[in-house]
Amino acid sequence: MRRSGLLITGTDTGAGKTFVGCGLAAALRQRGLRVAPFKPAETGCELDSQSNALIPADAVLLQHASQTQASLETICPYRYRVPVAPWVAAQREGNAIDPSVLKRCYGELASAHDVVIVETAGGILVPLAEQFHYGDLARMLDLPVLVVAGSKLGVINHALLTLEYLRSAALTLLGCVLNHPYGEQGPAVETNIEALRRLIATPLFVLPQLPDGERSGQHEVFDELAEHLLNSL
Repeated sequence: MRRSGLLITGTDTGAGKTFVGCGLAAALRQRGLRVAPFKPAETGCELDSQSNALIPADAVLLQHASQTQASLETICPYRYRVPVAPWVAAQREGNAIDPSVLKRCYGELASAHDVVIVETAGGILVPLAEQFHYGDLARMLDLPVLVVAGSKLGVINHALLTLEYLRSAALTLLGCVLNHPYGEQGPAVETNIEALRRLIATPLFVLPQLPDGERSGQHEVFDELAEHLLNSL
């Protein structure tokens, strides 16, 4: 593979990036690859009463799905309690994000694994620092981008805006995953798949809408996605 990583971003908060990241990590691992996640910053972390440490729930899920031996400190170097954008949380909690630390942590993971799955907090333009957002991180680490779109009313606009930014920023686009995490019904959800297939010039992978409690990281779409990524990276 020419690359050792990719960045997963979303069209909105709650689009299902972690779910997709976990499913993809498992599918790649089943192909014999050493996989590590990298969650540069996680907000909304709960405080563990015993260790007095902030627990990054999404990073923990990704760590378990990849079965990496990498430390959680390297996987998620910046953690915050307040559920806002990382830069805002860093200002409020007095713990500024240093891009050089992110580059070092990513390098450690990449040197010991075949694939590093980097997950944003929210969308591609969410700021990590005042003049540094996730698009800048993708450029700094030379990462291609996979977009996760949460199917609901408005996702077409959100997806097209995200894809247009990636094009204008000359970032490599790997594809788009249409997820159904919101439990919404109606004409928008019923028509989003066909509309996006006609409107976007990138492979579209669709995770079906399943009943509550039946979200499975073993879905065949993750196998298709893993094969596509291995052929693209």
